[in-house]
Amino acid sequence: MTPRARRALGRGLLYVGAALLVFQAAFPFLWMASTSLKPPVEVFAQPPSFMPEAPTWENFARLFTSTNFLIYFQNSVTVSGLVVLLTMMVAAAGAYSLTRYRYPGREQIAGLILCTYMFAPIMIVIPFFILVKRIGIENTHLALVLAFASFCLPFALWLLRAFFATIPVELEEAALVDGADRWRAVVHVVLPLALPGLIATGIFTFVLAWNDYIFARILIASDELKTLPVGVQDLFHSALIDWGLIMAAGMLITIPALAFFVGVQRHLVAGWGSGGLKG
Repeated sequence: MTPRARRALGRGLLYVGAALLVFQAAFPFLWMASTSLKPPVEVFAQPPSFMPEAPTWENFARLFTSTNFLIYFQNSVTVSGLVVLLTMMVAAAGAYSLTRYRYPGREQIAGLILCTYMFAPIMIVIPFFILVKRIGIENTHLALVLAFASFCLPFALWLLRAFFATIPVELEEAALVDGADRWRAVVHVVLPLALPGLIATGIFTFVLAWNDYIFARILIASDELKTLPVGVQDLFHSALIDWGLIMAAGMLITIPALAFFVGVQRHLVAGWGSGGLKG
């Protein structure tokens, strides 16, 4: 076999492997989309078919009229948005402090930040539940926001610290010499330069809060306060599982997160790439 033929064969095997990986990753989503458009008769048909013979929006209509899906959706948007806002504010302030000020224990604190993220959520959710119960905020979105923010904060702080550390201090000093105070120097000099890292960290935080199940399951008891993962999981509590309804819910959960990711993926790639190079 000539070298050119070997290169062509290697390239062909690479494309085949990539196609198999894409198919493996996309098939569950495609099956979910197909099932969401099938009437109940086709969902349980044997043998199953991939393409619906009589596509219908009935499952989506029943999802909106017979369940609290819209309430769950609104709760997820509210909680995820507040978690991103709170986490970014605290993480940005903490990262700036760790990179701009010198105080005893600064390096030790920076080293321990990521260690706290290594604890699985199930290990901290019970102590956190006891804490919020004593405070009196159990079964509220406030408890859920604080829980998500506490879980996301270590990694967000570690990531932003890497970005802030690469921004030259001389730029802030130049702004201070020109008459700006510390706050204006941070807002107009540091934060714009750290924008890729802020966006990447915000996306990471949003995805974690949007998909979390454990904290929402344990901290929230009222049906009107549940988020999407818990609310949709409750649809399984019946003798006959309504797969069409559940797949329709899965589609409506996935599409907003997917659209959000597609819209900002350019910033995410730039942010992670810059973070990897700078960290």
